[in-house]
Amino acid sequence: MSVADALLLAGAWLGYFVLHSLAASLGLKHWVARRHPRWMPGYRLFFNLAAVGLLLPVLALVLLRPGPTLWDWPGAWGWFANGAALAALAGFWWSLRYYDTDEFLGLRQLRDRERRVEDQERLRISPLHRWVRHPWYGLGLVVIWTRDMTTAWLISCVAMSVYFWLGSMLEERKLIAYHGEAYRRYRQQVPRMLPLPWRRLSPDEAARLEAMPRERVS
Repeated sequence: MSVADALLLAGAWLGYFVLHSLAASLGLKHWVARRHPRWMPGYRLFFNLAAVGLLLPVLALVLLRPGPTLWDWPGAWGWFANGAALAALAGFWWSLRYYDTDEFLGLRQLRDRERRVEDQERLRISPLHRWVRHPWYGLGLVVIWTRDMTTAWLISCVAMSVYFWLGSMLEERKLIAYHGEAYRRYRQQVPRMLPLPWRRLSPDEAARLEAMPRERVS
């Protein structure tokens, strides 16, 4: 992979993450709600479709210009790496039962003609969320770093890892705005993406946080 190819790929990831963060920001959502309120019911669905559509050309660069292989996972290490990735994907699938999938995809907002900016789902702390605040990001790290590593994929893994960290910070600003003190307390007790056995919630502690009044802040 040439330096120009590496810079092109890094720039593509940067552009994707900037657009993704801007579209997910409360500032843009409030602007759309004020100027074009009729667009709001379809905002979340359009956001998800655009996120997938814009990701495809970036992934195409990774596949078309992979560069040399830096390392792979031979023998038993390959079984371990693939097993870890499969376990992470199973964790994704299992965790879906604790999400309002219709709201996450944007189907509920479109069906109910919902024009409010804030997510309507209450604070829910799933079993995985009792260990880390952003389990999908943590599971995503397992999946991406257990693949055979080309130059293009290494650039992509570094870019995605940095964005997972920064994106989780931006996401938490919105969660505090939605859930107020309950989320602040939750954030103090549970680590971000990597589990720490001494920092986790019991089922009773999670239930008490979920039961706190939903006090949004501006």
